[in-house]
Amino acid sequence: MNNFKALVDWLKQAITDKEQFHLGYADESSEFVRFNHAQVRQAGQVQQSSLNLKLINDGRHADLGITLSGEPALDRQRLADGLQQLRETLPLLPADPYLLLNHDAWHSHNEQLRPLPELAQVLQDISQAAEDVDLVGFYAAGPISRGFASSDGAFGWHQANSFNFDFSLFHANGEAVKASYAGHTWDSAEFARRVQQARDQLHFLGRPLHPLAPGQYRAYLAPAALEEIISIVTWGGFSAQAIASKGSSLQRLYAGEQHLSPLVTVSEQISGSLSQAFSPEGYPRSDVRLIDAGRADGQLVNSRSAAEYGLSANGAGGDESPSALQMAAGNLAQADVLKQLGTGLYISNLWYLNYSDLPAARLTGMTRFATFWVEDGEIKAPVSTMRFDDSVYSLLGSQLEALTAERELLLSASTYGQRNTASNLLPGALVKRLTLTL
Repeated sequence: MNNFKALVDWLKQAITDKEQFHLGYADESSEFVRFNHAQVRQAGQVQQSSLNLKLINDGRHADLGITLSGEPALDRQRLADGLQQLRETLPLLPADPYLLLNHDAWHSHNEQLRPLPELAQVLQDISQAAEDVDLVGFYAAGPISRGFASSDGAFGWHQANSFNFDFSLFHANGEAVKASYAGHTWDSAEFARRVQQARDQLHFLGRPLHPLAPGQYRAYLAPAALEEIISIVTWGGFSAQAIASKGSSLQRLYAGEQHLSPLVTVSEQISGSLSQAFSPEGYPRSDVRLIDAGRADGQLVNSRSAAEYGLSANGAGGDESPSALQMAAGNLAQADVLKQLGTGLYISNLWYLNYSDLPAARLTGMTRFATFWVEDGEIKAPVSTMRFDDSVYSLLGSQLEALTAERELLLSASTYGQRNTASNLLPGALVKRLTLTL
C-alpha cells in the first residue's frame, strides 16, 4: 500500500489545474501448483503489480495500463511516461457525454489477512485424500490487493488472502467427477470430506450407463451446476443498461410480468467478500439486494448508465455484472438431498450453456461429469451426457421445490492475466421438473 500511496502523491503534484486522474492498482503474490495422477507436475510463484491510469481533461478521458517493477524510481518514471502519453492522446478524442465523475473524497480500507495454509500442509492433505485415485487439479493461493485513488482525494485499499483448489477425479473408463475447495481458511477435515464425497461418486461411474429418454424429470442441481445457470443470468441480467434498453434476460422479472419462487433471494454481497468495495470508476460499492423473495429488487448501475438513464451509480463495474453474488440458503439438509429427490437426476455440473430464448430467460446446455440416475433415494447409475432446455422462471420459479441449508463458496478459477476475485455463494436446488431435449 505504501508504494501505491507514494505514486498517488507524486501524481497529484504532476497534474495541471485542468487535469484530473483516476489511478487503479492491482497486485498479487500467488502460488500455483498443477497436479496429475495426484502428483505435483508443475509449481511456481507469480508476483506482479500494475496500474491503470485514467487522465481526464475538459470531458475527454483516456486510459493506460502500466506494469510496475517494484523499484520506486523506475515506477515513477513509467507513470510519468504514461501521463505524458495520455496528455498527447486526449486532444485527439471527443468529449464523452456520459462521463460522470464522483468528486467525493471517500475512503475505504479493508484487509482480510487470515493466514493461508503452508503449501507443505496442502500437498500432504491432497496426497492423503487422493491416495490410489487419479486426481487432476490446479491450486492457486496468495494475497490479492486492489487500490484506487483520484485527484479529488478518494482512496480505497483492499487486500484479501484466498485459496482455490479446482480438481477432478478420473475413473479408469475415462469418466470424471469434478469438485473444488476454496475460501480463506484451509480446513484439512473439510477438504478430506470434499474429496471423499467425490470418491463416493466416482465409484458409481464404473456402473453401466442408465439409458434416459428426452422428457421431464425431477432433478437436484448441485451448487456447481446452479452456478452455471446463475453465471449465464448475470450476463446482463441485473445490468441497469441492459434493463433500460430492454436487453436483459430478466426483463420480464423487472417489469413485474414474471416472478421466481419466494425461496429465491439474491444479493451482490460486497461486504466480507474477496471483491473490493470500490469500482474502477471511483464509486464506493455497497451490498445490493437484486432479487427479494422471487421479486426483482435492485440493479447494478455504473456511472455511464447513471448518466444516460438518470439513475444513481452504486459502484457496478463496466459490464454491470455481480462479482460477489450470494443466494440465500433454504432448509433442505445436504444429507437429505437424495432422500428428498426420491427418483430423478442428481446433476453435479452443467456446461456449454447459452440462451435458447433470451427474453424468456430460457437456457440450453449439457450435463457434465457426474450426473446420476437416482431411484428411491439411492444412486443407481451414471447417465450419459444429455441436453436440457428450460426457463429460469421454471427452474428457479414454479418448479423449484427446495434449496439446501448448506451453501458452497465457489471462487472464480480464472487466472487469465491475473487471479480473479469474483465469487458465488450458492446452495443446491431441488426442482420438480427439468426438461431434457436430447
